[in-house]
Amino acid sequence: MIELAQDPPEADRSEAGPPSLWRRRDFLLLWSGQAVSELGSAVTQVALPLLAVVVLKASTFQVGLLTAAGTAAFALIALPAGALVDRRNKRSVMIACDLLRLLLIGSLPLAAALGVLTMAQLYAVALVTGVCTVFFDVSYQSYLPVLVDSEQLMDANGKLGTTSAFSQLGGPSLGGGLVAMVGAAGAMTADALSYLASVLSIAAIRKREEPPPARQPDETLRSRIAEGLRFVIRHPILRRIVACTATANLFSSMTAALAMVYLIRVLQVRPAFAGLVLAGGAIGGIAGGMLAGRLAKRVGSARIIWVSALVFTVPQTVTALAWPGWGVLLVALGWSSGYFAMMVYNIAQVSYRQSVTPPELMGRMNAAVRWVVWGTMPIGALIGGLLGARFGVRPAMWVSVLGFWAAGWLVFFSPLRRMRDVPSEQPGHSSP
Repeated sequence: MIELAQDPPEADRSEAGPPSLWRRRDFLLLWSGQAVSELGSAVTQVALPLLAVVVLKASTFQVGLLTAAGTAAFALIALPAGALVDRRNKRSVMIACDLLRLLLIGSLPLAAALGVLTMAQLYAVALVTGVCTVFFDVSYQSYLPVLVDSEQLMDANGKLGTTSAFSQLGGPSLGGGLVAMVGAAGAMTADALSYLASVLSIAAIRKREEPPPARQPDETLRSRIAEGLRFVIRHPILRRIVACTATANLFSSMTAALAMVYLIRVLQVRPAFAGLVLAGGAIGGIAGGMLAGRLAKRVGSARIIWVSALVFTVPQTVTALAWPGWGVLLVALGWSSGYFAMMVYNIAQVSYRQSVTPPELMGRMNAAVRWVVWGTMPIGALIGGLLGARFGVRPAMWVSVLGFWAAGWLVFFSPLRRMRDVPSEQPGHSSP
């Protein structure tokens, strides 16, 4: 058994610089736990709707409602979640969320085995699991700066992003294989066990965060939420990043809503190969996660934000040029380049947000950003469907890919254009 390296004393670190992330025991524990958990969650993306369709004979509307239940929490409770997370130990919140998700997901194969599984249980599990995911994700992004130095945030987020993209590539295939071997209910057991792996990894982390500041007598939940929103809105760069990300998500959701119809009805791709074409996106995401740190060093950790959003997204426009036959490869190329660009962009902008935000505002900042940028996604999907029905699928696809590219101008026309690198130290935010 390989023993994880211990973090060197502070005195040694100050002379030699921060140790490699491969020698940061606590980061490796977080990273490995999340790699397993992300893969398990990707399995559930396949197994949960199949459980509804195959076992419970759910209708198309019921499956859509099940999907909505899993994502509704981001719009409903993201803002108060950030305020609550900032008042609690983030490591403890993450462990509690994983334990609850373990019990919730684990209840599904048990109920199926006993013959008492219902759609009501699926809705409840999807909804409550979504709530846990909101609290976990807000805590997760806020906890990372505790484990690594500020100059290592880009590298750390790149490694985490790479494993996330890899899970999106391998998870559905693994999920399909598990469903074939043990059924949809049995496949859910893999996700439940993945949360156990995450709990054990997080519990083994030794680094402890600073306790949250004392609560003020006149402080309310509303005032704390407002403070986080004000910080994001008043920051000259953060508000542009939020606007860019929200706009990009709007148009990428249009693309996602049109993708299957575009492939099957316009490009005449066989349904069995449609998923294979779109898998190119995950490959681009993996490449983006692996190269983001190197690109940031060459281009600049601040400059890479607008370069990735405005320059690296140009090739994704070829998606709308595809034609039946070999022209379908343009969809794979465009999908892959778009995911590559957005992976680099997301790693860079998340690292920037973590660098400029005071620790006491970290949870509320992350929650406020997610509330806005995730909120545009269902709107984009609806607009994509409406435009496709009214003007045709290909014209709607052109609108989506060009809008996705144009979102980058929102960060180009910002103070980022005059910066090369993110300052290593920010007021009120010291390196861990």
